[in-house]
Amino acid sequence: MNKPLARAAGLLLLSLTFSGCATVRTLDAAKPGAPVVYAGTRLNLYALQGGCCSTDRFGAEAPAYPAADLPVSALLDTLLLPLSLATAIGLNLGISGGL
Repeated sequence: MNKPLARAAGLLLLSLTFSGCATVRTLDAAKPGAPVVYAGTRLNLYALQGGCCSTDRFGAEAPAYPAADLPVSALLDTLLLPLSLATAIGLNLGISGGL
């Protein structure tokens, strides 16, 4: 496989992973009272342990394959840790996104 094709395939795989990523889903949910710190990782672990009501607890559906999503969510949650800690302690950073 040549390099441009391999890069395109990698980017496609990465975008598919992030579209179903538990971290991205919990960030979009913004449910009051839901866990914020390592929320995607916690959602995956909850689903792996047979949790029944992820929407009620996290404000987001668990991914179809939580075991496959767990490493990606753990990495993304770690990268976003400063922001999630600030949110957890109530610090308003004025960051907004989405539509």
